[in-house]
Amino acid sequence: MAESEAETPSTPCEFESKYFEYNGIRLPPFCRGKMEEISDFPVRKNDIWIVTYPKSGTSLLQEVVYLVSQGADPDEIGLMNIDEQLPVLEYPQPGLDIIKELTSPRLIKSHLPYRFLPSDLHNGNSKVIYMARNPKDLVVSYYQFHRSLRTMSYRGTFQEFCRRFMNDKLGYGSWFDHVQEFWDHRLDSNVLFLKYEDMHKDLGTMVEQLVRFLGVSYDKAQLESTIEHCHLLIDQCCNAEALPIGRGRVGLWKDIFTVSMNEKFDLVYKQRMGKSDLTFEFSL
Repeated sequence: MAESEAETPSTPCEFESKYFEYNGIRLPPFCRGKMEEISDFPVRKNDIWIVTYPKSGTSLLQEVVYLVSQGADPDEIGLMNIDEQLPVLEYPQPGLDIIKELTSPRLIKSHLPYRFLPSDLHNGNSKVIYMARNPKDLVVSYYQFHRSLRTMSYRGTFQEFCRRFMNDKLGYGSWFDHVQEFWDHRLDSNVLFLKYEDMHKDLGTMVEQLVRFLGVSYDKAQLESTIEHCHLLIDQCCNAEALPIGRGRVGLWKDIFTVSMNEKFDLVYKQRMGKSDLTFEFSL
């Protein structure tokens, strides 16, 4: 599998580092040289994997999955660095060698497309929880993320960023292909496909899905308590004082999309997703 350099984005000062292309998909620079090792990464039966396209609500989902799978006290979760408990497979830190040696059960995250995940996952050897978010809210969140990081140095307009998103020019490749590929595997016995909007619309049902999928044993009172705790976690994550107000709400895109942008986006969305039976809610 050949790797090739991709041109640095043309907008002045947009990014300091180059993406690279792997089998035709644009990936972040820290993935370079790791893809074969990632494909061969040894998966364990009791692993729990959380996979998302970036800015799909990963932080919220990991809090809920950790609480449900570990039976953890939400107050304790608030005092711990949850990211240290759920490393990202392809990130430089802690690195593949350390993740391989973590004690079971491991909880591992990734933003990689389905096709690039460890081959053992394709063979059903571990549980994979995938969450998708409506692309309009996602692109707003991704834009804000790029602007907040000095390492990304994105200083272009939102219109430019949105155009890059629609043309598959961001890290981790096409959102359209990413979600559709997992949607195509939603009936696999080891895959649970979730939607970010359902976390806000019907969290109780989502928690019940997770409990069944993970094989956790809860009585009715424990389940109700867990759902209540998950509600609190989401409220804390979405309304933290250090975060932009309403960052995690559904319908965020309405604050920044112009009528013209929305029409162009809808056209591209229809072209790319029109034949799919995967649908999203863009407001609640």
